[in-house]
Amino acid sequence: MLDKEQFENARAFIWSNARLLDRRLFAFLYEGGSREAVIAALGAYQNEDGGFGNALEPDIRAPVSQPVPVEIALRVLDLVDGFAAAGELVTRACDYLLTITTPEGGVPSALPSLQAYPHAPWWETADVPVASPNPTAAIAGLLQGHGVNHPWLAPATEYCWRAIADSETTEYHDLVPMLTFLEHAQDRERAEHELRRIGERILKPGVVAYETDAEGYVKGPLDWAPTPASYCRRLFTDEVIATHLAALAARQQSDGGWPISWPPISPACELEWRGHVTIEMLLTLRAYGALEAEGAQ
Repeated sequence: MLDKEQFENARAFIWSNARLLDRRLFAFLYEGGSREAVIAALGAYQNEDGGFGNALEPDIRAPVSQPVPVEIALRVLDLVDGFAAAGELVTRACDYLLTITTPEGGVPSALPSLQAYPHAPWWETADVPVASPNPTAAIAGLLQGHGVNHPWLAPATEYCWRAIADSETTEYHDLVPMLTFLEHAQDRERAEHELRRIGERILKPGVVAYETDAEGYVKGPLDWAPTPASYCRRLFTDEVIATHLAALAARQQSDGGWPISWPPISPACELEWRGHVTIEMLLTLRAYGALEAEGAQ
């Protein structure tokens, strides 16, 4: 359980260090802030081409539009139930996706235009990148889940079904977008079949870090199941979840924020990520009833 004093320390960290978007997200989630204020802050990251850039993904310090920031923007809208209120923003983002879709029917993880700007080394990409379930599957899943109708979606959906059926990956950043797609897919029988296949792979030795003191860039049960509604929640016992919730609360730093487990490319990047991660950690604690905070919605 994160007590009220710890929550107030996290609040102070957000208001002292986080970017405007995350401050407004925090205000919406815990202080009665408006959905419109969050959408307005998100809109500042959208470019004229309809895509998102401008370090919405803090590891890509590029003004140019990139695919993964589109996913991030849609996840923000999902969090604040803002798809209807941000209809034009969503339509413009989908129009942008049409311009970067590959012959496979999906979008790449990254475009070579980011190479002209500072970025983390894991964002290097080929000169002619191919489609990837990360982020295509997450984007398609979120659009389906919110009833968005756009010409980009049908071909992307077919690409996702093919890519998921052909995949045996255990890579977290590939599987999470697939899980998002399958959790929102309209064909439930087909989705449940693929979810079972993915669940079996996640439970293979070494995929989940069960040690609460594991160091480095590892993914534990709460990364796979950040809320009780997550498909992956069924993969872990109540005892495992409770143990990791206690460890999550204990990882709060003395300044009130949570750390990141990968090397940032700049001090600004680190603070932007820590603000984002702190909100994610508070959301997980709240979802599992482990957050003691007055005013939490």
